[in-house]
Amino acid sequence: MKRLTTVLALTILPAMVAFLPLVAREYQVRGPQGGISFKVALPDGFDTDTNRCPMVILMHGIFSSKDYNPMPALAKGLAKAGIASIRFDFDGHGKSEGRMQDMTIEKEIADAMAIWEYAKGLPYVSGIGLLGHSQGGVVASMTAGRLAQQGSAAPEGMVLIAPGSVIKEACQGGKFFNARFDPKDPPEYIRCWGVKKLGREYLLSTQELDIYGTAAAYKGDVLLIHGTKDSTVPMWCSERYKETYGDKAELSKVEGENHMITRRRDEVVRLTVSFFKKVFQIIG
Repeated sequence: MKRLTTVLALTILPAMVAFLPLVAREYQVRGPQGGISFKVALPDGFDTDTNRCPMVILMHGIFSSKDYNPMPALAKGLAKAGIASIRFDFDGHGKSEGRMQDMTIEKEIADAMAIWEYAKGLPYVSGIGLLGHSQGGVVASMTAGRLAQQGSAAPEGMVLIAPGSVIKEACQGGKFFNARFDPKDPPEYIRCWGVKKLGREYLLSTQELDIYGTAAAYKGDVLLIHGTKDSTVPMWCSERYKETYGDKAELSKVEGENHMITRRRDEVVRLTVSFFKKVFQIIG
C-alpha cells in the first residue's frame, strides 16, 4: 500500500501542478519586450523618506546581466561613496522578459529610457548619471544623446567602460564573435558560441546605427575606461568616443585589464566612483 501511495503521488502531483494558476511576476518598469528586472542599491543607513542622494543607472553588456561582473562591484562602490544606483537587465537578458533573439539596440535604448523615467520619478533622487559597459556603453551613450536631442534633463555625467561600438563594424563585416553570416542577407538568427541567438533584425539594424552622431548630442562630462588587454572591444572604440566628446571627455587606460574587468576591477571601480563624486560634488 505504501508503494502504491508513492506511485500515485508521483503520478498525480505533476498533473495537479499543471492546473495550478501561475503567479505572474509584477514589474514596475516595462520596455518594448515586457517587464524589466532591476535592483536598487542605496548607501548604508539611507532613509528614502527623509534623505536625498544622486543615482547612477548601470547598463550591462550583451549576453550579460545586472548581476554579472562588474555591475555588483560598481553598485557597492558607489553606495559606499553615498551614491545610489539602479542596475537592470535589458530585454531578453537575465530576469527581464523578452527573447534575446528579438533584442536590438533601439529596444535596449527604450529599456534605458524607461529606467531613466523611473529613476527620475523617485523622490529621493537628487541627480542622475549613466554608466555602460561594452554594448551597454553604446546604449548609454546613445540614450544620453537622445535625451539631449529631446531637450530633456540630461545625465549629469557618464562613464563608458570599453564601449562596444565595434558591433556596427562586426555586423557590417558579417562576423559577430565566432558566428559568420551574409551581412546583406543574414539568416533568421545566428548562434554565438553555438548558444546565444542574435536575430536578423539586430544584425541588419546595427549596421545602420549612427552611434557617434547620436552620442555627440550629449554635452556633459564623460569618463572613458578601457583595459589595455581588452581582446573583445578594441581601444579605438574609446578613442573614437574621445574624439566625439572632445574636451568634455577623459580616457583612462587601465594597464593589463581585460574586457570582463576581472584583473583590475578595484581600479575600475575607484575611477568610476571618483568621477561621479566629482560630478555630483560629493566631498570626502
